[in-house]
This record gives sequence, C-alpha cells and structure tokens, in this order.
Amino acid sequence: MQQRESATGQRLEMLNRDLTGTKKLLEVVVWAVLKSFEGVTLEYEMVSSTGVKAYIDVHYAPLDVAFECDGFVAHSEKITRDRFDFEKTRVRTMALIGLTYKPYSKDQLDKQPDACRRSFFELIGQRSSLAGSLAMEQLSVYEREVIRYALQLMRPLRISDVNYTLQCKYDLSHKVIYQLINKRLLKPIGTGSKRYHEYILLPLAKEYLVQRNRI
Repeated sequence: MQQRESATGQRLEMLNRDLTGTKKLLEVVVWAVLKSFEGVTLEYEMVSSTGVKAYIDVHYAPLDVAFECDGFVAHSEKITRDRFDFEKTRVRTMALIGLTYKPYSKDQLDKQPDACRRSFFELIGQRSSLAGSLAMEQLSVYEREVIRYALQLMRPLRISDVNYTLQCKYDLSHKVIYQLINKRLLKPIGTGSKRYHEYILLPLAKEYLVQRNRI
C-alpha cells in the first residue's frame, strides 16, 4: 500500500493492523462516491490539546471530513472506561481542528450502503452550495489575503500573522479576523472566554478559494 511506504512511527503501526473495516468504508462510501482516492489519508494523525496523538480511519482533505467505521463489539460491548474517555477526547479534538465527523457502523455499511453513500453525497452538496453562494459574495482584498496566507501555515493563524501579511496595525487585523469569523470562514480556538489568540480556517474557506479560482 502506497500510504504504508510514506508512513512512520505509530501511524505505520496503525496501518499494519487489520483494516477490514476501513477497507469496507473505502469501498462502500469513499470510492463509490468519489471514484478516486485523491485527497484521502488513512490513519490520519491529529494531536489533542493535551498533546496526545489520535488517529482517524479515513480523512478526506478537500472537505475536511473524518470517516470512521466501528464494530459494535469492539466499540460498544467491550470498551473500557479509559477508552471511552479517550474517544470523547478524540471527538472533541476533531471539532477543535474543524473536521466534520462521519461515523459508520459495520452493520450499516453491510445492510444500508445506499444510506451511507447518500449521507456523503448530501454533505458534498451542502458544501458545494454554500461555497457557490459565497463565491458570489464580495470578500474584501484583505479577507482574501488572510485566507490565502492561513492556508499556507502549518499551525493556527495568529493576529501577528495578519499584521504581517496585510502590513497593518492591530485594529485593522482584528477587524478582518472578526469579519471572517462572522462569515463562518474562521474559528477562534483556545481557552479564553473573552479573548482569543489563535484561529483556524473552516472548510468553507478552502471551498471558497476553489470556487473563486474556477470563476
């Protein structure tokens, strides 16, 4: 498998496990809908706020979707309390980094494949509709530049990044960030309830740029 060749460490160990459920998910949903594996990563690695690594069965980068296939016995009947707690942390981490969580059970993939595929089609349609309507909306030059710059970063966006890319002072940077948050293109992260210092792009921002480049 090509993904094993480029993997190292714990991710490689995950890829060497029994991936029967993941293969079923790829066959029934991902390949059936996309007819391609471009943008798909198996055992996608993410890091929780406490620094613990966690993995997603299948990640589809263009829409930032996290697909998972769970067996009833492994995930319901025999789960320990510690594992249950870890799973909740994992789901919160997905939400924190802006992933859309799409879990399927093995029984659903076997008995309701059309419904499983339909849920993915509906998500694609929803995102395309939102992105298409947003592309018709005029974003300012400042907003577009911040989105482009944020996509190049390998970490969350900070207000100092906005100052740098726009060559402006704090007041304007704060205004642009606030506008992007209101348009659901940017989301603040952190523990502060009133002031935030880091932000992540939401999937719609990426879709906006794709749609805009096609116009």
